[in-house]
Formats: sequence, structure tokens, C-alpha cells
Amino acid sequence: MDGRIGSYRPSKPELAVFVSGVTSMGLEILAVRIVAPQFGSHIYTVGGILTVFLIALSLGYWQGGKRASTATNREMSWIMLGTAVYVAIVVYASDLLLTYTSALALPPRYASLPAVILLFGPPTYLLGFISPYAAELSAKVGTGEASGHVYALGTIGSIVGSAATTFVLIPALTVDQIGVLFGVALVGTAVTLRLPRPSRGALLASGAAVLLLVAAAGGGSIGLDYRGDIVYETQTPHQQLEIVDNGDVRTMYLDGARHSATDLSEPNRHVYTYTRYFHLPMLVTDDPDDIDRVLFVGGGGYTGPQDFEQRYDAHVDVVEIDPEVTDAAEEYFGLDRSDDVDLEAHVADGRQFLESTDETYDVIVLDAYKKDQVPFHLTTVEFMELVSDRLAENGVLHANVIASPGGPGSEFYYAQQRTMEEVFPEVYGFRTSDSSAVQNVQLVAPNDGTNVSTAELAERNAQRDLGVELEDAVENRLSDPDTSDAPVLRDDRGGVDELLDPMLGQRYVIEESTAGNGSTGPSAPVGEVGSVGERPLVG
Repeated sequence: MDGRIGSYRPSKPELAVFVSGVTSMGLEILAVRIVAPQFGSHIYTVGGILTVFLIALSLGYWQGGKRASTATNREMSWIMLGTAVYVAIVVYASDLLLTYTSALALPPRYASLPAVILLFGPPTYLLGFISPYAAELSAKVGTGEASGHVYALGTIGSIVGSAATTFVLIPALTVDQIGVLFGVALVGTAVTLRLPRPSRGALLASGAAVLLLVAAAGGGSIGLDYRGDIVYETQTPHQQLEIVDNGDVRTMYLDGARHSATDLSEPNRHVYTYTRYFHLPMLVTDDPDDIDRVLFVGGGGYTGPQDFEQRYDAHVDVVEIDPEVTDAAEEYFGLDRSDDVDLEAHVADGRQFLESTDETYDVIVLDAYKKDQVPFHLTTVEFMELVSDRLAENGVLHANVIASPGGPGSEFYYAQQRTMEEVFPEVYGFRTSDSSAVQNVQLVAPNDGTNVSTAELAERNAQRDLGVELEDAVENRLSDPDTSDAPVLRDDRGGVDELLDPMLGQRYVIEESTAGNGSTGPSAPVGEVGSVGERPLVG
């Protein structure tokens, strides 16, 4: 048996099946990275990608089966070259196609389908021809043996494509480079199918396909980047990371969504107004001097944690799941991780960190996001109980929630408020924009149930020299919502996607401060407004 395995040499059709399996599954995983920055990575995007790929493969299998009786290695070679050329189109024109298709008048949950169909339908359909062709050309005796052999090779190729793309290629290469790699593999297989005497036309076509792939990657995507100058970008195991400079404002984008910003000429300015609200626990607590230890769940550009570390005599821990985000914060946002600063970064999931640590915190700030959505396991009542356990008796929880303060887009806010009320006796809500649009709603919950009136908050703000003007934040305190119909989020019961549904397609307003040192001065609507699930602008 071992001898037979060691001496096994795949035939040309078998090689084609294996490579088509690698490429189709690799493209499927890559599709999430390409489409998510425009449309989000929620269940509708991922489910749409899976649906399109399965439909395209099924159509390819069907048509390939009807034509398999005349199949040849030569025809498979042309199919693979055609697929490689289309991959070059995907590499070069994906941004343009995503932009145009996002403007189509479709219900938000279906918004990504046209882009996925145009980008990945044709190449996946072509690859579907390979398996029935290879079964027809197989040397195996009997239809069952031939088809079973082809299915096994295709599945093995899919396993290799899935594992290699996920664990090796995405952490090491850009999306464009991975696309070129798949295209070159297809071209190489097309040439191999023509050996030992490939025609001159086939060689010229193969060379042209390689040149197209290289030019597509080297030329970049069509169109100018409206956000500014990209000074750094990479694909991490978790997401696409970009650092963009627009004038003096430097912004960190994760999967196309804004997560942190700093003013290079005025570093103390809170570019996003809502980050000033992170200091509200300093008004809720009886004595801010008693706050000695602070935890941020979610780091991004570390602008919030750095602000706390510089303003207060407190040790600040930050839990950030993506180490490359922390590295980028150190390189581009002034994060200092040397031993003499009172800020410590931890690479971990926020919930796992809280479960494993024995530290007690005076303030915990929840600011972890995957595009426009808080990871589900950081929203449930079980997680809130864990947070309460890790807070000091008079500690304060601050949670950043993207939702509307009222109306159709408020369902997630109401559910999160009710869930927190199951654990914390008092939960205060603060809007960050005067509009009723989707925005950053801030929830503050003292662990001891302290009830502080709006008048008391205003008085404390006037008396305490925090260096951060919170007058507008106090004025934006929300009345307690009626959460009687809202669900309590639990580990064993999902539903966050359904709660976010009403926000899909709505404007998401994030506000920027415009004057002074970032601690005081009026705030104004940011010049860029997105749609939740399309191009959310999260902090």
C-alpha cells in the first residue's frame, strides 16, 4: 500500500481537478476579504458568497457534464486560462465593481449579491467544468470509480486551498498577491495539460495571461482612494488593516471601517467626538482620584487608552485580539510600549482575558468591534456578569454601542441596555449626535448601582478638572428607554444579526471635534457619512 502511494503520479486531468479545487475554495475565502470592506462581514454577506459559489459550481458541473463526452485536455487548458484572465479582472477592478454595485437600489441584506456574482460567478462557473471533464478522461474503469476518484481529488484540493489561504496566504500576502498566485497556478496547470508539445498559440496565450495578472496587481485597483493617502496596509489573520492620511488626520481602517483617528498637528484633539465620552466614568465615580486601574477591551489605534494613561494617575491595560493592530498603533499612532509607561497591551480575546485574569479594575471600557458589530460573546448577560466580577465594588463599566437612540435602528441598543440592566442596577445612556441617525450610543453602568442625576453630573463636570470638556455629553443623556419588549442577550441564544437588521442601509453619523485642543470646543458632523453594513464608519 505504502509503495503504491509513494509511486503515485497524478494524471493531467487529476492535476487539473486538484488545482481547480484549491483555486475555487481559495477564491471563496478570499471573497470575504474582498467584499467585507464594502458590505460588511455579517451573515448576509458570508451567506451570499457561499450561495453564489455553490450555484456557480453547480451550473458548471451541469454544463460540463453535458459536454463531457467531447472533453479533451486541450479544452480544459483553455478553461483554466480563461479563469486566470478573469482572476486578473477581479484583482484589478474589484474596488470599482464594489463601488458601483453598492449604489444599486436593493434591500441592504441583498446588497452584496451583485458584486459577488460579477466578481466570482464566472470564474467559479468555469472551474465547475473541470470535474466532469476529468471524470470523462479518467483512466478508471466504471463511472462510479471515476467520479468517486474525481470527487476525492477535488475535495482534497479544496481542503488544501481552504487551509493554505486561511492560515498561510492571508497572514503573509495581500489580497492582490494571493489572486495573482491563484492565477499563475491556473496558467501553470493549463500549460502542463498541453505537455509535452504545447502549441505556439497556447504558449502565447499563457504568457499573456501571466502578464495580465502581474499588470493587474502592479497597477492597483481602478480609481482614486477618496479617503486620502494610504501610508500602510496589510492583511492580518483577522482583517484588512490600513493607515490613511487625509491632511493632518491619520485614520486606522479595519476591513474598511474607521476605528481610530489622530490629528498629527494637534495630537491632543479628540478627532471623534464620542471618544471624549469615554471619560464619563470620571463623573459617575465619587472620586476620580480613586481610579487606579483601567481596562480597555479593544485597542485599535490606542488613542483612547493613551489619553487615559496621560491624563490620569492610573495603570491602563488594553486587550487587543490582533497583534498587528497593536504594532501599527506603535508605528503610526505614537503608542509607547516601553517599560517606563503605565500602559500594557495584551494580545487576547477580551472575554478570555477577563476569564483568566485575577485583576480588579476601577473602569472597564468596551470598544471592541468587527466593522459595525460588537462581537456577540461580548454582549451577553453572562459576559456582563463576568465584567461585574472583574470591576471593583464601586467600579464603572462604559460600553460603546452603534445604534439609533430611538426608532427603527434602536433595537440593538435597547437589547444591550436591558441585558446590562440584568446585572447592573443602573445603566445610563448618552447619545453622541443630535440627529436620530445610527450613531455611537454610550452606556455607563456603575457596579454599585449609584444613581447620579443629570444635574449632579453637570455639577461634577464643572468642579472636576479632568481636562476633557463633557458638558455636551452630560446634556446628551438619554431618558431611560422602555426595554420591556427587548430581548436579553444570552450565550445560548443568538439574534444579534436580526437586531442589527433595521440598521442596514441607514445613515451612520459619526461626529468630529473641530476646535481647540480636542478637549473643548464645538463638535460638527463629520464630512463623511456611511451606511451600516455598506461602509460603516466605526471608532
